[in-house]
Amino acid sequence: MKNVKLEYGDGLMDVEVPDNSDVFITGETVKDPAKLEDPIEATLDSILHPIGVLPINKQVHKGSKVVIVFPDRVKGGYQVTSHRKVSIPIVINECLAAGVNDEDIMLICSNGLHRKNKPEEIRRILGDGLFNHYWPKGQIINHDSEDKEHIVDLGNEPQYGAKVVISKYVYDADLAVLIGHCQGNPYGGYSGGYKHCATGISNWECISSHHCPAVMHREDFVPVSSHSLMRKKFDAIGQWMEHCMHKKFFMVDAVLDSNSEQIALFSGYGEDIEPLEWAVADKRTYVKWAEKKYDVLVFGLPYDFQYGTKQGRNPILVMQAISAQIIRLKRVTTDYPVIIAVAALDGDFGDEEFPAMKDVYKEFFEHDDTLPQEEPFHTKMNNPEYIEKYRNDYAFHPYHAFSMISCAHLADKDTKAVYIVGAKEPGYARAMGMKTRSTVMEALKDAEKFVGKNPNILVLPKTFKKPSVHLCMKDSKEF
Repeated sequence: MKNVKLEYGDGLMDVEVPDNSDVFITGETVKDPAKLEDPIEATLDSILHPIGVLPINKQVHKGSKVVIVFPDRVKGGYQVTSHRKVSIPIVINECLAAGVNDEDIMLICSNGLHRKNKPEEIRRILGDGLFNHYWPKGQIINHDSEDKEHIVDLGNEPQYGAKVVISKYVYDADLAVLIGHCQGNPYGGYSGGYKHCATGISNWECISSHHCPAVMHREDFVPVSSHSLMRKKFDAIGQWMEHCMHKKFFMVDAVLDSNSEQIALFSGYGEDIEPLEWAVADKRTYVKWAEKKYDVLVFGLPYDFQYGTKQGRNPILVMQAISAQIIRLKRVTTDYPVIIAVAALDGDFGDEEFPAMKDVYKEFFEHDDTLPQEEPFHTKMNNPEYIEKYRNDYAFHPYHAFSMISCAHLADKDTKAVYIVGAKEPGYARAMGMKTRSTVMEALKDAEKFVGKNPNILVLPKTFKKPSVHLCMKDSKEF
């Protein structure tokens, strides 16, 4: 046996696995491409020489209204040279040099249906300089998808019929800048690009056209790729926004590594820069490493990651996180692998941040563990109490809960079994269709009925502590 440490609760759990288990750690087992030596200079050069659009100083002048849209706390890093902290001041300086009045610049956090970011979180994202200058003047805001006065209905885009809405601040701006992170994402391949506007500055009606079972349960959703229906909808929605605004977004996307440091920069028109940035990002994200297919995946879930402090405790979010790994790793597993996840799951839904989760959890069982389309959930999505909490009390929008369980269902659909090791309230795991055991070795012993006595096992420490990769077979010709 060999010992590995996996994330568990607020710390680590020592786990025994068979000696022949393989271990993969993002950014360590296979090194990332080299990061930029001077991200500030590279960002400046990219912004000054955009692709497919005019430079900023040719688009704005005195009297122009400028909106800069930046991602929320979920991704992107906080270091001094993080993409947001580097790119936003450069954009602002270009606008000011072209004559734009400082009071005509607005910064919008593109939280979409995520909870609004608190002032101290915005400060950490942007840095003291930007925060101290613009926050007191009300020029930094969170997107509010339920603010009817500041949402514009753009009708249905013609390619897929998705309903499209957009922030009125963005719609009315003379220049709309999207600060994006091109990082591997189980939803549509990559963050950044048109995914940013399709999810970050729209509303639940728009997001329900792609974050739903009809899209997530299609064959093209697993394994992750940049040519799934979800990705195509992101692009169609973003381009319809541009069509209706009669202007192109000025995108500033950074390809990021496992420490959220910049590998490359691309600025300009989304349709032009997406394929360029993906070609670079593919080298970091689609890692050709595996020499065999794995029957069993083993990893740990901490309490606090991506969506908040209760994610590793909430049964829906635990299952969604497991599903996200299936989406990323499907190319290196057998058709229906076994998942063994170390998680201190205790049934704490995190009601303050996720007020609608329990309702969706109950609805799931009332429909015999199936996922009907949105209709049964309309009353819960429109629950005034939950909408109020989203708008004014730093809670996730109620539709977010439904989108999470839509993804979570893949853990049941695409595996032979999911085992939770270390659950503090195992009944919640079992209610979601997961099995519970005390140790990884006990789970492996029970899993023999699915995978035999000598399965190929892949152990993945730090899975939720670093931006994940999409593992591929070593001889893959796909990327």
